Amino acid sequence: MDPFFWPSETNSFRRFTPESLAAIEERIANKKKEQVKIKGKNKDQGAGEDKLTPQLDLKICKKLPSLYGDIPADLVGEPLEDFDPYYSDHKTFMVVNKRRTIFRFSATPALFIFDPFNLLRKIAIKIMVHS
Repeated sequence: MDPFFWPSETNSFRRFTPESLAAIEERIANKKKEQVKIKGKNKDQGAGEDKLTPQLDLKICKKLPSLYGDIPADLVGEPLEDFDPYYSDHKTFMVVNKRRTIFRFSATPALFIFDPFNLLRKIAIKIMVHS
């Protein structure tokens, strides 16, 4: 089995940090560069690529599958890096509450002011996901 699709408990839960956001932005930039290269080359070559789709078991408002193990108590209600490979190049993060329900939020600045690490935004997210 591919470890990318079957995460182990040691690498499943990682906090969403400014470094995580920088890594996502870097992946987005690399993807755009690849698309420009593909457009410059033969268009027939790019048509055969497989498109990633979101995993059905990691949808918003669904329970986190037991495959990912128990979420540590200190990470309940905290922003986490997304598990789903589809979102690896999307500016999103996920939050899991006590009932293991998945919530997904955009990492772009809210109201063009509040970045995802702003205290006011963190408090709003905690209120939103509180069970």
